[in-house]
Amino acid sequence: MSEATAAKIPVTVLTGYLGAGKTTLLNRILSENHGKKYAVIVNEFGEIGIDNDLIIGADEEVFEMNNGCICCTVRGDLVRIMDGLMKRKGKFDAIIVETTGLADPAPVAQTFFVDEDVQKNARLDAVVTVADAKWLSDRLKDAPEAKNQIAFADVIVLNKTDLVTKPELAEVEARIRAINPYAKLHRTERCSVALADVLDRGAFDLDRILDIEPDFLVADDHDHDHDHHHHHGHDHHDHGHGLKHYHDEDMQSLSLKTDKPLDPNVFMPWLQNLVQVEGGKILRSKGILAFHDDDDRYVFQGVHMMLEGNHQRKWKDGEPRESRLVFIGRELPEDLIRSGFESCIVS
Repeated sequence: MSEATAAKIPVTVLTGYLGAGKTTLLNRILSENHGKKYAVIVNEFGEIGIDNDLIIGADEEVFEMNNGCICCTVRGDLVRIMDGLMKRKGKFDAIIVETTGLADPAPVAQTFFVDEDVQKNARLDAVVTVADAKWLSDRLKDAPEAKNQIAFADVIVLNKTDLVTKPELAEVEARIRAINPYAKLHRTERCSVALADVLDRGAFDLDRILDIEPDFLVADDHDHDHDHHHHHGHDHHDHGHGLKHYHDEDMQSLSLKTDKPLDPNVFMPWLQNLVQVEGGKILRSKGILAFHDDDDRYVFQGVHMMLEGNHQRKWKDGEPRESRLVFIGRELPEDLIRSGFESCIVS
């Protein structure tokens, strides 16, 4: 990771439908003895019900906890709060921003691409979605926000798994995978997930994104340890460029890869133009790129029309120099994206 990126404070956007268990997770961050200094930005203190015994100091809208974390509310402007946090003494290990249960996470995530001061000091690390195993299937039917939250996620905490049967769990996971095959999925009860699994994921470090070409496993009885993910889908090979593709009614994801170098002078304008024109349909984009005559890996991520990217580190000896991209969205212009990508390959 470039030093500039490493120095930025990682920001986790925490989303999830009402009642899924976000508050449980936030309370653990604010009360557990994890030895880290986190800043948690919430919508309403009331919703979290912070334990008074754990509060050591509170100024107007910031609570300091005895485990070193602090908690503040979004009153209006996220950028203003972020600026305030950046000016506080002592650096935070990470910042966690909770979105309201009914909200689309996009505008919150976009904050970290838009404001220059925020971008200088913070980077979007990952979007974490807490989902309720028992009610998610119903929510996906009646609440478009719930589907957006799944599509947007880099990490999904599938909570309350103790309240469903194994077949129900398999079904809800299949629904999640049809919307977003690339997120890391943790099954939990009472949100008991290791904080390291949701915070500072470096979700855009290639070694992790490229958990994004998982082996496609046929779903079975799910009697496996928690690291196994089940995917539905097939490998389509076409002119040596892998293309994967999933559908959940209106939500789809597309992944492209090539082991031939890309021309940065063609690729960058193509990508920028693509998200300008089609960004309304593209919820998330991310990728790792191997450019012609360039020893460094280039990593980018995007939310709708907004992109950020940088050279990340040298390609290691023996590491396959592959470019891989993922798009998740609605009504993606698949053929257009694919032919555009192919035109960026150095012939």
